[in-house]
Amino acid sequence: MKKKITLIVSLIVVAALAVTVFAACGKTNTTGNDTSDSSASTSGSAEKKTLTLATSADFPPYEYMEGDQYKGIDIEVAGLIADKLGCELKVSNMNFDAVLTAVPAGKADMGMAGLTVTEDRLKNLDFSDSYATGVQVLIVKEGGKIASVDDLYDESKDLGKGLKIGVQLTTTGDIYLSGDVSQKKTNVEVKEYKAGADAVMALVSGKIDAVLIDNEPAKSFVKANDGLKILDGEYVKEDYAIAFAKNSPIKDQVNAALKELIADGSVQKVIDKYIPAE
Repeated sequence: MKKKITLIVSLIVVAALAVTVFAACGKTNTTGNDTSDSSASTSGSAEKKTLTLATSADFPPYEYMEGDQYKGIDIEVAGLIADKLGCELKVSNMNFDAVLTAVPAGKADMGMAGLTVTEDRLKNLDFSDSYATGVQVLIVKEGGKIASVDDLYDESKDLGKGLKIGVQLTTTGDIYLSGDVSQKKTNVEVKEYKAGADAVMALVSGKIDAVLIDNEPAKSFVKANDGLKILDGEYVKEDYAIAFAKNSPIKDQVNAALKELIADGSVQKVIDKYIPAE
């Protein structure tokens, strides 16, 4: 009798775990990666569970396109999470600012796009634990007007008056710099662009004096454009996390999977693949 009771309890536990895992995924979708911003959790048959990721694939090495394939740290970490939850990952590519609205609107299960937790974003989103650290830096032209980050805040230079700084719309670089302008900490003019690449092209063509962006994509942009450089010194350091709709039913399961992947070294292995130690 004791063995039978033990067996019944074990089966109940297994069934409960299975329900928890599948609760973290949407309904079936067999199309794989997609460039639309529609949610996988509302389409498909009932054969395969999916986890839909909203991202902006113009932010290497975190997310970018290689041919018709999604690549990058966020894409691979999301794939590991999906595997751990028994789901198929579906990627929805969109503008960065759209990621911040698609997730709370239920058009995606979660968002990863080099996202930093801010007080303003916490009004509409919940976040996972941090899985990576980013550094905001300035890209400038060789021999340009700006010699250091401090030039934007130097009182002897009228707090950067006359300087035009490009940012990607609604990114933390945009939030931080625009906030400093509104608080009269700097007199620079903030120029917003839909994509980081657009800001860099404006810098190359002489329309702006610098681009404020994460250090890793900054390296890619500088490598691809002669005459540009990254200024020494950090503008700000920040931690990246996964975004969810408020009170999302999958947040706890995804975060638990993320913690396991961090603990066993899987996340660091992905980061090291894209950002080798210098």
